[in-house]
Amino acid sequence: MANETTSSTLSELFENITQEAIFTFQETSVMRPLVTLYPIVGSGKTVEVPVYPAITASAVNEATDLTNTAVNPTSQTITASEVGVMTTLTDLARDSASRNVGADIGKLFGEAIAKKVDTDLATLLDSFTTNTLDSGGGVELTADKLFQAQAILRSLNVPAPYYGVFSPKAVFNLKKTLTQAGYNTNANAISEIGNEALINGYVGRVAGIDIFENANIAINANDDSAGGVFHPIALGLALKEDFKVETQRDASLRGTEIVASICYGTGVIKENYGVRIISDSAF
Repeated sequence: MANETTSSTLSELFENITQEAIFTFQETSVMRPLVTLYPIVGSGKTVEVPVYPAITASAVNEATDLTNTAVNPTSQTITASEVGVMTTLTDLARDSASRNVGADIGKLFGEAIAKKVDTDLATLLDSFTTNTLDSGGGVELTADKLFQAQAILRSLNVPAPYYGVFSPKAVFNLKKTLTQAGYNTNANAISEIGNEALINGYVGRVAGIDIFENANIAINANDDSAGGVFHPIALGLALKEDFKVETQRDASLRGTEIVASICYGTGVIKENYGVRIISDSAF
């Protein structure tokens, strides 16, 4: 029969769900590639990350014993928990749909899980309280603030790379000022960046900081948002079980349960390796 549903067509459907979900999850997540990943191996759902203190070397005279230096690291504990989403795809809905239902569900699930992971990580940007710029809020994000953040991190001997993550509405003012610089007849050092932002809407790198826009950063009632500039070791993502998609047939319901899940935890590892920047996020 031409219209029958076979095991091969079902396996292709669920393969589409998995492939689309994993691809969307990987492509949608902004923060995950920017932080340090800590796999949780074996039993347990926590990871204890050692945080080593800064060590100072000093001059020593010839034939003189060195003084013993104690290395007493502190630690940060990250606990993983499960996050998931499920739907039931009925046979009737599957067989009567004009679109590729598997790809659509996979895309939705990948976006949902990626948004949750990204939101949890983006919330941690507000934890960089040791180094804060514009803590009063209501101040636009400018290249000057990025140079200040870079200077703070360099003065603390924080190595590169530096990542900057901000709300798109906060980055709007940065783009605006950079593109105005690009129009200036007296071309300056950032005019090429301004032209790139003008053409493609992408800022790229400013002051040695790779700039990323993240719509999952919350904007408060005062139209301010907390972004940040940081080294990857500042934030950690503990992963007990990576993103996965599973299916289970429910014959009596004439449908299939589709479940996407991940088991992870987030935490601040080295708080002084980041700079919080509170920016006006209203047009």
